[in-house]
Amino acid sequence: MKAVIQRVTHSSVTVDGKLVSEIGQGFMILLGVVDGDTKEDADKLINKIPVLRIFEDENGKMNLSCLDVDGEILLVSQFTLCADCSHGRRPSFINSAPPEIANELYEYTAEKLSQSGVKAVKKGIFGADMKVELLNDGPVTIILDSKELK
Repeated sequence: MKAVIQRVTHSSVTVDGKLVSEIGQGFMILLGVVDGDTKEDADKLINKIPVLRIFEDENGKMNLSCLDVDGEILLVSQFTLCADCSHGRRPSFINSAPPEIANELYEYTAEKLSQSGVKAVKKGIFGADMKVELLNDGPVTIILDSKELK
């Protein structure tokens, strides 16, 4: 699984002109599920994300986690994170998990993150054409791949 984590002051998701979800300070996370990913992959991300220390402390050092700042999470599924751009000019999405598996792992990740002590976990709509707005704070953007985590 791949996660693009952006530290934000606020973020929102709109579908068909209607606000679906919004958060204040926290993480806007784009989540891609790769073919072959399992709950074990999700658990690696779930264990890392809430405690990832990328918020600044009183000395301006990135030393605080989402839990420490009472932050929120906006989780959005994004199969395009699994794109293979190694050949030609058109990305291949053959590495993306089938939608039913990807949605199951996306929902699992959201549920477990919400049980981690984070103030709130909100979601986009799986498979929808979403408009995502955010104000990246820093900017700070971190990319996690479950295959690279211990």
